[in-house]
Amino acid sequence: MQKSTIAIDVQLDENKIPDQINWSASGSTADDQQKAKAMMLAFWDGADKSALRIDLWTKEMMVDEMADFFYQTLMGMADSFDRATHNHELVKNMKEFAKDFYKKFRDQQLKENKAD
Repeated sequence: MQKSTIAIDVQLDENKIPDQINWSASGSTADDQQKAKAMMLAFWDGADKSALRIDLWTKEMMVDEMADFFYQTLMGMADSFDRATHNHELVKNMKEFAKDFYKKFRDQQLKENKAD
């Protein structure tokens, strides 16, 4: 059996707020650690029937980047759900929600920028 390892290093500031997130994966084409401004990691606990999550972001992560990150993550989750279940109707609903979420965010940003 083949084994793969994913390593995540999080540097914290004096207030224990993530200052830097770096990750690497064995078998990756990247030789060096990769930097990230944010991460979401979820595990399914089959015994408890619950999701265990770690969501972290650095102080450098801008609000518009967070909206992009969430939009892309939601779309990716929909694709994963499609591959796992082939429930195309629910996948379509998930993607519509993601698009609506992103549109509402952009509309709010435009309103705020006009108010400034």
